[in-house]
Amino acid sequence: MTTLTNQAARTEVLNRLRRAEGQIRGVQRMIEEGESCLKIGQQFSAVRKALDSTYLRMTMCFMEQELADLLQPDDSRKAEVDTMLKNMESLLTRTSLPIIE
Repeated sequence: MTTLTNQAARTEVLNRLRRAEGQIRGVQRMIEEGESCLKIGQQFSAVRKALDSTYLRMTMCFMEQELADLLQPDDSRKAEVDTMLKNMESLLTRTSLPIIE
């Protein structure tokens, strides 16, 4: 089983999760205070976007690690792989993720 070994990536993912956690607490507070459904819905949308982008970043980190392990003996194509990963991440951030119910 692969774990997130890149310390910078781990810190980034944890920071993103902490921000999303704060947003969720804000939604809870809005509900408790009787805020309008529209404003609460807007905050839910922001939370979903934050979690989606965190999931994407975590997935990209996993792929980067796995590919780095596979290329270990021969790093001659590392630059090409890095470019491919950046392009893939760019494409995936432009696609909305499906809603799971």
